[in-house]
Amino acid sequence: MTRYKEVKEKIQNKFEELPKNQRKLARYILDNFDKVPFLNVQDISLANGASVASVVRFAQRIGFSGYSELREAISDSLQHQLTYLRNIPLFDKKKTEKDILTSVANLDMKNINDTLALIEWEVFDTSVDMIFKSRRVFTAGLGISYLLSEILAYQLSQVAVEASAFKNNACPFYEQIAMLDKRDLLIVFSFPPYSKDTVELAKIASEKRINVIAITNKEVSPSTFFSTLNLIVHSENMLFTNSFAAISVLINALATALALKNQAKTKTLQKETSEILEKYNKTINY
Repeated sequence: MTRYKEVKEKIQNKFEELPKNQRKLARYILDNFDKVPFLNVQDISLANGASVASVVRFAQRIGFSGYSELREAISDSLQHQLTYLRNIPLFDKKKTEKDILTSVANLDMKNINDTLALIEWEVFDTSVDMIFKSRRVFTAGLGISYLLSEILAYQLSQVAVEASAFKNNACPFYEQIAMLDKRDLLIVFSFPPYSKDTVELAKIASEKRINVIAITNKEVSPSTFFSTLNLIVHSENMLFTNSFAAISVLINALATALALKNQAKTKTLQKETSEILEKYNKTINY
C-alpha cells in the first residue's frame, strides 16, 4: 500500500466515528488533498468555519499528534504519489472558448489525466483479481450510471466473465440482490447526484458480506462507506451531467486486463461466438 493511500485510509476509517463538524473537515481534507501541504491550521479553520482547536482535535482523532503532523504526512504521501502519475498531453490551450469541440475534448482529456493520477494501481489490480475470482459479477447504477453498468457488464461478458447488470424496472434493487451471496461481486456506479437506491444497494451487499467495488468520483462519496474497493474517476463536465470519457477508459481497461488474465477462455468464447454468427448468417437470406 502506498503512503498516499495509507493517509487517506486513516481519515476514511475514522469518518463515521467523527462528530458532524469534524466530518466536514474530513471531507474538506480529502477533497483538497493536494492543497493541504500549502495550508496552515488557520486556513483550514477559516475554510470550514471551525475553530483551530477543532482542526487540531480532528487531526488527533485520526491518529496524528496535531495538524502539523497531518499536513507533513499528506505532503510526504503526495511526493511519493508523483511516481505514479502518467501524464497525457492536453489539447492546445490557445483554442478559443467558442471552439466547443476542442473545449469538451480538452476537459475530457483532463478527466482522463486526473483519473490516472488518482487511481491506485494496486487497487486496480486487486479489482481485476476480485472480478476474475468471483462466481458472478453484477453491475448497478441509475440514470447515466445505469448505461455505464450495462456497458461494463457487456464488456466483461465478452471476455468470459459471467456478468449482468441490475435492471431499473418493476423489480427494485433490494429484491434483485436477494439472489446474490458472498461468492458474487457487485460493482456500483455512483456519481452526482448520488442515487439513494444505489447507495442502499451497496449497503445491503456489504451486510450480506458481498464484495462491492464502487466506481465513483470521490473518496468520500456515499457508496464508498459500504464498498470493499474504490476506483475514483474524474467526471467533470460542461453540462449538468457527468462526463463518461474517463469512466469509459476505466471500463475498457478492466475488460482488457480480464482478457489478458483469462486468455484461453476468452479465445474459446470468441471462437464459438464467431462460429455461431457465421452459421446464423449462412442460414438467413436478406
